[in-house]
Amino acid sequence: MRALDLVFSYGDHVVFDGFSLIASPGRRIGLVGENGAGKSTLLRLLAGLEEPLAGRVERGPDVGFLMQELPFPGDATVSGVVDHALAEIRAATARLDTLAVRLAGDAGALAEYGRTLEWAQAHDLWDADRRAELVLAGLGLGAIAPTRRLETLSGGQRSRLGLAALLIRQPETLLLDEPTNHLDDAGMEFLERHLSALTGIVVLSSHDRVFLDAVCTDIVDLDPALGGPARYGGAYSQYLVHKRAERARWEQRHVEEQDELKQLRESVAVTARGVAHDRPQRDNAKTLYDFKTGRVQKQISRRVRNAQQRLDELTRAQVRKPPAPLRFAAPLTGRGGTGEPVLSVRDAHVPGRLHIGQLDVPDSARLLVTGGNGAGKSTLLTLLAGTLAPARGVVHRRRGVRVGLLEQDVAVSDPAKTPRQLYAEAGPGALPLAQLGLLRPRDLDRPAGVLSVGQRRRLALAVLVARPPDVLLLDEPTNHISLPLAEELFDALGTAPGAVVIASHDRWLRREWQGSRLRLDEGRVG
Repeated sequence: MRALDLVFSYGDHVVFDGFSLIASPGRRIGLVGENGAGKSTLLRLLAGLEEPLAGRVERGPDVGFLMQELPFPGDATVSGVVDHALAEIRAATARLDTLAVRLAGDAGALAEYGRTLEWAQAHDLWDADRRAELVLAGLGLGAIAPTRRLETLSGGQRSRLGLAALLIRQPETLLLDEPTNHLDDAGMEFLERHLSALTGIVVLSSHDRVFLDAVCTDIVDLDPALGGPARYGGAYSQYLVHKRAERARWEQRHVEEQDELKQLRESVAVTARGVAHDRPQRDNAKTLYDFKTGRVQKQISRRVRNAQQRLDELTRAQVRKPPAPLRFAAPLTGRGGTGEPVLSVRDAHVPGRLHIGQLDVPDSARLLVTGGNGAGKSTLLTLLAGTLAPARGVVHRRRGVRVGLLEQDVAVSDPAKTPRQLYAEAGPGALPLAQLGLLRPRDLDRPAGVLSVGQRRRLALAVLVARPPDVLLLDEPTNHISLPLAEELFDALGTAPGAVVIASHDRWLRREWQGSRLRLDEGRVG
């Protein structure tokens, strides 16, 4: 598959301007970049669901694209979806049987048999029925009755069934947009193993960094630091190494260019006053003096002219200053470092949702709260924040302690106000909102009510970063944000003053976490 010089835009918003990509069999390419960088758009262009304004896509005849909704009526059954996925494979089986009878004296049949056999081998034809059983079980669908109608399935089950149908069919090119949605850990691990064993082409986007690290042979960054979209060999971990080195080079180049610009400006501004001293000359030396002075002035003029030319060129071509990485400002009322609890929970009970016997959060805590869906992670954070009171038991906060909570679904106080206005109303911050880089400039003065969930979360995060509380509570902080921002947020937690408590199902965060852990379905701190 090849995409050559693609140009695409939505109205005035240019998504691609001369983008190219080559995907070969055996390569599994992960797409990363800021939200809106074009990951979903690129997959739709590769699948032929969108047409570029310029350029072209060269694709093989056997391409599978993961649809967000199953293209079947509600009264279709699970077995019907599976049969549809196997239909082409079963047709190839029947065709091979027919051609085998004609092989003796039919040269055309021999050629077609060879082509069909090659297709059958690429699609692992003789193991297709077993593959169907393994895929359904691996994606958590094995216990669903084959006769179950699609309209009776949950949205997550239908999404997983659509992914299962694509894996059962096993096209030569797979295009997957967020395939890990609605998968639990076991389902994601199965998908990682399955995709890694494929010999065809896979192009995918995902917010699950462990998945990208396990599956991908290449990463394409659609929102690079410098230049156009860039391709990096290796999995996600290798991509991060490349990006850190690239960031260091960017910073060094910017510093060197700014130093050179300063020197050039000084050089251009310097006159020749000190070169030829203004002193009286003897009559017999005047001619020689005029000759030498004229020659010196020409040399000075040439140097100044060359410096001005270089200054103009560098001013036009200089790299922009790297955006400051996300860092928490100095604490306003922080009291870190004593090891004393700032929050204490004793026998707190929320009926049907949570029971915590004992939990102490020291002033310098780094605590990760994990557990399955419904285990009470969000409930615990709202208890600690004081926005929910337990039916019995007590949550104690040290006097004067400020607690800040980043909720999963942020509600704005006044939807008509802009992010800039809401940020200013939250109190004096260490930096203007625009300098934090969490919202695009064009979103700073839009009504907050029209912002997406992710944009509202970025605004709330901006307030917490610029005005950090004594206790920072983050509920699924990597949801609805881009991978680059998730990496910056994780790195920035080391600079957060006071205590940090995070509730998350993010596998990368769980894998890399160095602090304490509380698993709610076990009810213990580790």
